[in-house]
Amino acid sequence: MKKLKTIFLVIIGASLIAGCQSKQEKMKKELTDFIKKFDSVFTPLYKAANLASWDASISGKPEDFQKSEKLQMEMNKLFGNKESLKKLEEIKVSGMITNTLLARELDVLYRNFLMAKADSAKLNAAVRMSSAIEQKYGNFRAEVKGKKLNDNEVEDILKHSKDVGAQKEVWIAQKKIGPVVAADIIALVKKRNEIAKDLGFRNYHEMSLTLSEQDPKVISALFEQLDSLTKNSFAEVKEEIDHYFVNYYRLKSKDELMPWNYQNRFFQEAPKIYEQYLDQYYKGKNLETLATAYYAGIGLPIDPMIKKSDLYGKQGKNQHAYCTDIDKNGDVRVLCNIVPNEMWMGTMLHEFGHAVYFEGINHELPFILRDPAHTFTTEAIAEMFGRFSTNPQWIKDNLGITDQEKMKIAETSLKTLRLQQLVFSRWAQLMYRFEKSMYEDPTQDLNKKWWDLAEKYQLLKRPEGRNEPDWATKIHIALYPCYYHNYLLGELLASQLYYYIITNILKSKDYKFQSFAGNKEIGRYLKEKVFEPGMSLYWDDMIEKATGEKLTPKYYAKQFVK
Repeated sequence: MKKLKTIFLVIIGASLIAGCQSKQEKMKKELTDFIKKFDSVFTPLYKAANLASWDASISGKPEDFQKSEKLQMEMNKLFGNKESLKKLEEIKVSGMITNTLLARELDVLYRNFLMAKADSAKLNAAVRMSSAIEQKYGNFRAEVKGKKLNDNEVEDILKHSKDVGAQKEVWIAQKKIGPVVAADIIALVKKRNEIAKDLGFRNYHEMSLTLSEQDPKVISALFEQLDSLTKNSFAEVKEEIDHYFVNYYRLKSKDELMPWNYQNRFFQEAPKIYEQYLDQYYKGKNLETLATAYYAGIGLPIDPMIKKSDLYGKQGKNQHAYCTDIDKNGDVRVLCNIVPNEMWMGTMLHEFGHAVYFEGINHELPFILRDPAHTFTTEAIAEMFGRFSTNPQWIKDNLGITDQEKMKIAETSLKTLRLQQLVFSRWAQLMYRFEKSMYEDPTQDLNKKWWDLAEKYQLLKRPEGRNEPDWATKIHIALYPCYYHNYLLGELLASQLYYYIITNILKSKDYKFQSFAGNKEIGRYLKEKVFEPGMSLYWDDMIEKATGEKLTPKYYAKQFVK
């Protein structure tokens, strides 16, 4: 009797296992069939949409923007399919997908298809609104005394003029884009919030972070930590900046200093307050050639990407810089507006840092996973390389200055980089906190909020009596929403990777005089440990596998704060 009972239990157990396996196979087949069908539509649509967006940003033509809009709406329609979301939810809730890569693909797909819970009319409206705003930015030029100035010309005047009256005039002129787009941006913010609420989130900011695998509470806590880390050091360098400019402009006291006196539109970059101006090393140089040779030297060639890129300014073209992966299969391009100076050398190194990351992702991965582990991990690579334009060793290795010249500019160059990081970190605080607050309450006095934060985090003086939407002059707020915090997270990871490479690959304790030039082992490490996994790994898991630690601010603090 006992033996029969045992046999019966074995049979029942075997039946349950067989049933479970059968259900697992069924769910696996349903998911793989779904992915195959999805990829057949998404892959060509993704490429077409990126090409249209690229063409629009190059030409500025209304018809190109209209084409880009149409394709983006088709993308919205694809991810807005409620039946697809229902099927993915069914598979996800079952818990039957045990294959690690397939489970990761399911998770990424599910988060993308969550937009199906939103009203498609709202999604399409947001696309049209965003496109209209982008056209206004693309076609705007500051006008001073009847002359129209592009962004490079504005920056050049702010950076080099000692005439505070002329600086103020140019600064105010470029801020005139604010009233042109402010009401449109607020309407777009409200529309984005409606979409977020459709998905069960309080606002778009919370939704954006959550769907990109970032816990909003964790990010806020990290920004509080970074505020505490940088506050005192920034206050010290701000005093140094102010003292320099009082003398530079021959003012009576720092109380006379205004936002237009800090050499750029937003005080997001370090002003040139030290004796050595690094622009002289890049004057007359071909930045394309320099970037191409450098990346080839570390085993990350960019020649094919250079050929497809658009690197010089022209009327109607987007005046900023970005990198795009057109097809997730090797067609990677960079948009720039370069002139031969240190800032644009840094930008070229930065954008092609994105490019080598995109190109280095394993193209055998499922299509939906052929992206960086997170948007800030590609920022980290871009920022790590972008820092080298001010590095004395990089300038020596790539521009051929002597050891004597290198040591002559060393202290200034390293101080410049530290200053840049501290200035940028405080600017990122403003951007993160402004966007978070704006999406929490877009009806508040945003003009006042902007300057309240600028005073607190950048220690800037609010222009007396000014009540203009200066916040709306920053294109990222409208077109690249809830993204800026990733630049600062990228800086943290850039320092973490930088220290790991020097310690473990270069086997050095010299963390100052490094350029990575000519060392192909660095390229191999980055490709294998950072680029190739793409989105197959959760971002903090990738970082831990690549550096032995999860993301930490300690190396950033070690490099720039202490």
